[in-house]
Amino acid sequence: MHDTVKVLIYILIAIVVTNGIRVLPITLIRKPIKNKFIQSFLYYVPYVTLAVMTFPAIMEATQSPIAGLVALLLGIVAAYFGLGLFPVSIICCVAVFIIELFV
Repeated sequence: MHDTVKVLIYILIAIVVTNGIRVLPITLIRKPIKNKFIQSFLYYVPYVTLAVMTFPAIMEATQSPIAGLVALLLGIVAAYFGLGLFPVSIICCVAVFIIELFV
């Protein structure tokens, strides 16, 4: 097979899987979900997914892992106290900038 055909097959598989994940729940689940466990599980799935994708990048995107760790901790504290996404990201970026000046 040519490389172009392989790439097209991979793209087609990605399209089917991505759309399948989005369409199947809509077509299979018609009634509201009343189970508290499933509701809480579905509520936290986006947050867990984001955390799993973001955490390794936080530690590796900076010149020093210490800067990434401090920014992560400051971000957690700022979010805990109710700050929004933009202020938390500004705090983390400033923390990394300052720490990398000295490390």
